[in-house]
Amino acid sequence: MKFIDEANIFVKAGNGGNGIVSFRREKYIPMGGPDGGDGGDGGSIYVIGSKDLNTLSDFRHTRRFVAKRGANGQGKNCTGARGEDVIIEVPLGTMITTLDQGELIADVSTEAEPVLIARGGFHGLGNTRYKSSTNRAPRQCTKGSAGEQFDLKLELKVIADVGLLGMPNAGKSTFIRAVSAARPKVADYPFTTLHPNLGVVSVGTHRSFVVADIPGLIEGAAEGVGLGIQFLKHLQRTRLLLHIIDVMPEPQADTAVESANKILRELQRYDEALYHKPRWLVLNKLDLLPDDESDSLCDEITSGLEWSGPVYAISAINREGVDQLCHDIMSFLENNESV
Repeated sequence: MKFIDEANIFVKAGNGGNGIVSFRREKYIPMGGPDGGDGGDGGSIYVIGSKDLNTLSDFRHTRRFVAKRGANGQGKNCTGARGEDVIIEVPLGTMITTLDQGELIADVSTEAEPVLIARGGFHGLGNTRYKSSTNRAPRQCTKGSAGEQFDLKLELKVIADVGLLGMPNAGKSTFIRAVSAARPKVADYPFTTLHPNLGVVSVGTHRSFVVADIPGLIEGAAEGVGLGIQFLKHLQRTRLLLHIIDVMPEPQADTAVESANKILRELQRYDEALYHKPRWLVLNKLDLLPDDESDSLCDEITSGLEWSGPVYAISAINREGVDQLCHDIMSFLENNESV
């Protein structure tokens, strides 16, 4: 299924039903008085999160959601039927904003109660409502009010505990394949990952976390170059970033330090809060180096980055060092639930 993480829709709640003017007309009951009923309320539109959905692709074809209007009132003080509500299912992590002002309407992050996004119109009043001791035969009634309508933007930000960050071909997809059942495409050319991938990493009984892999970043991403910038938003909900660095990057003119600094600059340009999120360095593809060179190169990279945080040297394709990294991630998440 094609990954769709943005969609525009139109929603229109139902109008309220009109009240009516009616009088009781029965044999043997003279001057029966007013009996015009109220209209029914218009149907409202709600959204609810569903863990069974992971893209917004359903909204490629269905973009209009209109709730039923309330029925008009009837004689004998009968109230019109209420319009049926419309409930829209969206993936967890969907943010809903108005298209014109960008005002946040809902942030659907849990499978909780439905969230109201467009309220139905209020019912009109029948003439029964206006009778009094001085107005025994009222001939006024009101129409139902209009339901709310909006042009909305749906934006999906996947919910994961750990996000993978790095240049194209740094080994992010290989890493997620090594630690989970996810099977993103892996190849020897850039941008093999075209949309985010999620994988569940199990490190023991009832101990697991979710990792997200996004398309790689390149220099100039903050200005729209490449693919990764449009998916960086998916890292904003994560609690920990793994900055995966290819110790032997291509082209050879680039060093691992230069490549890593390019990523950090683009990250800071995009979102300062994301830049300051907890981040670990993961030096990947050590299988390409002789054993006597790997330690010195890793030291050279961390020194060049002036890095003082956690550093892990792994070979994702051989699973070397991967298990220890996953256990440490699990411990970090359990000990830092507030992050």
